[in-house]
Amino acid sequence: MELVFQAKSEFYFSDPDCPVAVKRVAASNAAQHLHDLTTEPHRHDFAELVIITAGNGVQVVDGGEYAVNLGDVFLIQGNGAHYFLERNRVSMINVLYDPARLPLPFGWLRRLPGYNVIFELEPSVRSAETFKHHLKLSAAEIVGKLERELEQDTPGAELAAFQRLLELIVFISRCYDAPPAENLAAVMRVGRIISLLESEFMREWRLEELAKLAATSPNNLLRLFRTVTGTSPVDYLIRVRLRRAAEALKNTPGAVAEIAADCGFADSNYFARKFRAAYGVSPREFRKRPL
Repeated sequence: MELVFQAKSEFYFSDPDCPVAVKRVAASNAAQHLHDLTTEPHRHDFAELVIITAGNGVQVVDGGEYAVNLGDVFLIQGNGAHYFLERNRVSMINVLYDPARLPLPFGWLRRLPGYNVIFELEPSVRSAETFKHHLKLSAAEIVGKLERELEQDTPGAELAAFQRLLELIVFISRCYDAPPAENLAAVMRVGRIISLLESEFMREWRLEELAKLAATSPNNLLRLFRTVTGTSPVDYLIRVRLRRAAEALKNTPGAVAEIAADCGFADSNYFARKFRAAYGVSPREFRKRPL
């Protein structure tokens, strides 16, 4: 059985209140920094945005082998075991961050189709076919600014670093919204539909309407959507509405029935059943839970 190392966040983030770091890996097989596991199978409890700045190689992610080349940008989720099997003068920038501990505006980010594809959808639908067509871009200037902010020991440095990270995420998401390679077009269609469901979750969407917007048939959209997300557009919409309701329960004093209606649930009993199925407790019990 292959040994997989667990890379812990305290190894990489110098400030526990600012779980953001930049690690540069030069074109050498020697370790580049303390706890450099580039060529060792490992997983971690944070996200790793990888930007290939030179060379090419083969990376293994959850047992699958994928070619990487100059200009590729991709996200490694923390729970995926990964390492470089081959490195042909590969140099890269690894931007490490913990999305669970940062106030990322997910509601806004998920309105960007490119964000859905590279930061949320793509890790679950990787294949040898799609992996080699990752986003091509140069984000060195933004990363350089992020590095400088992390090196500062001045008031507000953490906030400025977070601002640069968010700028990088938005920049990559916008670049990914450019016309995609043909074999990524299907994934991009799903990304755009998710953006619509996230931003207009109150609307009573019909599958036929979404399919028309995605320029495909209802059956094909349903197949693509299930392949990428593991669920249907209707069930995804319900999930979005439940998430918005959970946020409202914690952050507003409104009555449960009012919040249900505001989040697109006309029947409060149906809302309560769906909420319990998703969160394990009733909406009222959820509201009483400590933050």
